[in-house]
Amino acid sequence: MRCLTLMIVALSVAAVAHAQGSDEKSKYKSRYDSQADNKKFDPHDLSGIWQLTKNDHSLGTPAPALTPAGQAAKAGRVPDARGAIGNAPWYACNPMGFPRLVNDDEPMEFIMTPNRILQLFQSEHRVRMLWTDGRALPSGENLENLGPAWYGHSVAKWNGNTLTVNTVGLDDRAWLDNAGNPKSFHARIEETWRRVDYNTLELQMTLYDPEYYTAPYAGSKKIYKRTPDDAMTYFGWYGLFAGITESICAPMNEVEGYNKFRDLGREKPVGR
Repeated sequence: MRCLTLMIVALSVAAVAHAQGSDEKSKYKSRYDSQADNKKFDPHDLSGIWQLTKNDHSLGTPAPALTPAGQAAKAGRVPDARGAIGNAPWYACNPMGFPRLVNDDEPMEFIMTPNRILQLFQSEHRVRMLWTDGRALPSGENLENLGPAWYGHSVAKWNGNTLTVNTVGLDDRAWLDNAGNPKSFHARIEETWRRVDYNTLELQMTLYDPEYYTAPYAGSKKIYKRTPDDAMTYFGWYGLFAGITESICAPMNEVEGYNKFRDLGREKPVGR
């Protein structure tokens, strides 16, 4: 099946990249450092294509103890282990959801506009909107009426040189991380983004979810590095979505392969 094939190919590419990665990382690190030393930046401008320096697909710290409701929500979730694929929602063509997508291996881009900040993600070709127009974070009846969303409802504001984002209304079917930790619809996740230098973004997340956790879940600081332009240029076409794959798991792509398999299994009429 095509999406499984794409995942296998992606994993193979990642393995090769990891094996060859130390030299490349050293090369790009030196380029980042030299640019950071020589270029000025606006701390309120997060524009650019960025990538995590460490991919652990989690908040980066051990999760607090779960409440009984949290334990029930996590029951039946099987994380990947020793090369075996678990039952994470994205393996069935479902969205990763927030915050898992933010902690993904593939790059993301910030686009600044007057009333909102857009985050574009290579994985899923996803767009996330962080509203900076002064609107209130949904709560109470308003939140209940809006209902759950895979990426929630996000409001952002600047506190000095730190962008603080709060997100609520998350779909509880999406995993918090690769370990299968849960989050409830009534959870709130706070992100703080800070541009440290020309080539470095710093992110920290905290999950507030008393329904599922016995304490707030404070993650570690995550470091993103700005991706050089030539590393995001393919066949002369620059951009986040100009890569070798769309990274979209589309059930429609499975139809042809499924039909071929189905036709092989059909019993032929007698005499034919």
